[in-house]
Amino acid sequence: MFKDSAHHQYGFHSIVAESAVIKNAIEIAKKLAASDSTVLIQGESGTGKELFARAIHCASPRQERAFIALNCSAIPTHLIESELFGYEKGAFTDAKTSKKGMFELADKGTLFLDEIGDMDLSIQAKLLRAIETKSFKRLGGTKDITVDVRIISATNKDLKKLVEKGAFRDDLYYRINVVPLVIPPLRKRKEDIPLLVDHFIMTISRDLKKEVIGIEKEALEYLIRYDWPGNIRELKNVIERMILLTNDKILKKEFVPMELMESANNTDTDQFTSLELEKVEKELIIKALSLAEGNQTKAAQALSISRDALRYRMKKYNIK
Repeated sequence: MFKDSAHHQYGFHSIVAESAVIKNAIEIAKKLAASDSTVLIQGESGTGKELFARAIHCASPRQERAFIALNCSAIPTHLIESELFGYEKGAFTDAKTSKKGMFELADKGTLFLDEIGDMDLSIQAKLLRAIETKSFKRLGGTKDITVDVRIISATNKDLKKLVEKGAFRDDLYYRINVVPLVIPPLRKRKEDIPLLVDHFIMTISRDLKKEVIGIEKEALEYLIRYDWPGNIRELKNVIERMILLTNDKILKKEFVPMELMESANNTDTDQFTSLELEKVEKELIIKALSLAEGNQTKAAQALSISRDALRYRMKKYNIK
């Protein structure tokens, strides 16, 4: 979604988007950047939640300070406390020296907690206290450490449902959900796909030192019809795969993954069938009304449907 992965170039001006939903999300995020409120970014995996978090940080008054990211689902429960708060020398067997945690490293900056919905309940309680008091103790420590950290969280889960199930603390949920920001999946903003494809062709071909400059129309149409359950991350991987396989300057449909083509074809066939059925139904109704000389009761009987059903379809197809 960004034109460059270097930290200093992360920013809203670098976001590749054509769709109204993403442009709206950008406008909301810009307003959030000016404040110091906690932000909860919601969206499916691969939609670019961390990219939005970095953009918010880079447009905020904290932009010159650290942006520290922690993937809560990637750290084992028994290690996440020491990752967040650090530890003192001798706190456990392998603690040969003291170590700062992510809260300390993010002091005066931003701490991004990705996939916070996967965090264990016991850690949630300590996280809530740290957010509210802006202080904590290192593991094995006795001294309170005070920090000034902005929290941006992200999740691909429905935290409200987790709260209802008792899997997520309600007080933490309301504390981090001061301002929600929703990033829609790629299947709901397909007008962004051509721009993203061009962007990935440019950046990936440059990184791989290959002279790929575009994609043929038929190949792009397959990419647009596909629903992208893995979102932008999946799209990027597919473009990289196609670039690796081709020896041409233009990506052709023969390099579109077979499973993707089959899925796109099935989706397209379903839409085509639906459109064809509607076309045939409309023509039958017009013919029946013509033969009945406009008498709706007779036309309905000829079609073996009720008069109300006929009137509903006449309204649906704008038949006078």
